[in-house]
Amino acid sequence: MAKVAFLGLGVMGFPMAGHLVAKGCHEVTVFNRTPAKAKAWTEKFGGKTATTPEAASEGQDFVMACVGNDDDLRAITIGADGAFAGIKPGAIFVDHTTASAQVARELDAEATRRGFGFVDAPVSGGQAGAEKGFLTVMCGGAEDAYARAEPIIAAYARMCKRLGPAGAGQLTKMVNQICIAGVVEGLSEGIHFAKKAGLDVDAVVEVISKGAAQSWQMENRSKTMNEGRFDFGFAVEWMRKDLSICISEARRNGASLPVTSLVDAFYSEVEKMGGRRWDTSSLLARLER
Repeated sequence: MAKVAFLGLGVMGFPMAGHLVAKGCHEVTVFNRTPAKAKAWTEKFGGKTATTPEAASEGQDFVMACVGNDDDLRAITIGADGAFAGIKPGAIFVDHTTASAQVARELDAEATRRGFGFVDAPVSGGQAGAEKGFLTVMCGGAEDAYARAEPIIAAYARMCKRLGPAGAGQLTKMVNQICIAGVVEGLSEGIHFAKKAGLDVDAVVEVISKGAAQSWQMENRSKTMNEGRFDFGFAVEWMRKDLSICISEARRNGASLPVTSLVDAFYSEVEKMGGRRWDTSSLLARLER
């Protein structure tokens, strides 16, 4: 049993931290900017709460985090009362935030300077995957830090793999989001076309999902898309944040992302329709205005 801190109890972090207790049998201390959420977590799972990231991290073997963006991540690590001030030498910091590769490298260098390990470990699978403990975790960092962190991450992961040094996990998550953007737009156009052609959309999907067009999005979102329901999974505003990271990184490394940039513009239109918190499959709503 390890001593673990978890920082950030949003829709992902709350169940992920819970699995560390329920499946991992670890001793867990949590921190959340909204104390009521931390209190609710301890009422459900036990464990302890802390009033600052630094206090939560003191004496822990592992410190896990899942927050909103680069700025949030810097605030809880190297900001006032940040976790890095409390982490003991030899411990491991695991970051599940979807953030930039630059901030991952920056924090890895700072962790190394302070004598502890760092793993950037963004996740895919959404809220449902977090609740079921079936997340895919893409990791970057030193081999020894990853080897120690992987058994802890396993409490909420069905796939966990190191892809390279610090930043590689974030870069892999960018690839994931780039692929999803194209797939969801293609599925939206396919469903829209089928409706206009007078076809039975559910029957069409039943057939083509057994062929080369099959995808997770088709299997899990086509029915609700056809019904005009867009309140499942990952919100448009979060996807736009992720695509912004992808597009910014592409400018740095010289990659061409014409479809990703176009889909990001489409999501901007969805936001203007009032769909900021609709899920990513709401690209269909834009076509059916």
